[in-house]
Amino acid sequence: MSSQSRHVPVMLQRCLDLLAPALDRPGAVVVDCTLGLGGHSEALLSAFPEARLIALDRDKEALRLSGERLAPFGDRATLVHAVYDEVPEVLDRLGVPRVDGILFDLGVSSMQLDEADRGFAYAQDAPLDMRMDQTTGVSAAEVLNTYPPGELVRILRAYGEEKQAKRIVSAIVREREKEPFSNSARLVELIRDALPQAAKRTGGNPAKRTFQALRIEVNGELTVLERAIPAAVQALALGGRIAVLSYHSLEDRLVKQVFAAGAANTAPPGLPVVPERYQPKLKLLTRGAELPTEEEVAENRRAAPARLRGAQRIREEAL
Repeated sequence: MSSQSRHVPVMLQRCLDLLAPALDRPGAVVVDCTLGLGGHSEALLSAFPEARLIALDRDKEALRLSGERLAPFGDRATLVHAVYDEVPEVLDRLGVPRVDGILFDLGVSSMQLDEADRGFAYAQDAPLDMRMDQTTGVSAAEVLNTYPPGELVRILRAYGEEKQAKRIVSAIVREREKEPFSNSARLVELIRDALPQAAKRTGGNPAKRTFQALRIEVNGELTVLERAIPAAVQALALGGRIAVLSYHSLEDRLVKQVFAAGAANTAPPGLPVVPERYQPKLKLLTRGAELPTEEEVAENRRAAPARLRGAQRIREEAL
């Protein structure tokens, strides 16, 4: 299946609209920090014909597929194998001191969900891998089989917001002593059996929160994001814009905190005139987090949890 046919970019037009004022000019540079299958990147290159794209992804298969998709744009597109907290190093290597637009589409990509052997989806049996970059790091199976019980409980609570973490971990520890975990179906069945009936009646698939927690742990997603958003804002030129699509509350909270801090007046209370250095560095472009339309969710169910925030750099000083 081609990358075009299996990937529907989330909130695409709204992302383009948010970034447009910074990109609609010759020589503008936009960074897609989460290239995936290239849907947003392709639209950016098409919508802003005088802009240059730098796109990052940690998944080599995603880079290969999106490279084919973006080939018609020639040297306007530079694709880099990197995690999105490496934006400063990538820009430095490319000799690009500041950029005009930055886009993050966080979470797991359509390709990773759709390819059974990656182990991201709880709806089909697959090896418990979940690494976005399959060349490095520990798999979800290794986390399940080797982490101490207390650490597993912390991960499920912190990253999956799973209220039944202790009950699930007790079952995992009991089962892994009999046989190590290797495939997703066994884990899904264990979670179903471990949860009380009331917990299984709400919130969709009962394995959803555990799978989310494992994926975040395996890929260090929140740790990376804590570094990546401030670094991205730092890379923006004056007037530059950033748009971030999040898919769960933990991601959205981090983005909200960075944007709110940048948009705040940091002067000590009581000053009659606020010096320039205390003035806000960012202007918020969205009122809270914007949601996809009902029409979009009907056409693309993966858009349902999306939350979009945007900001503009309005002061030159380093953040």
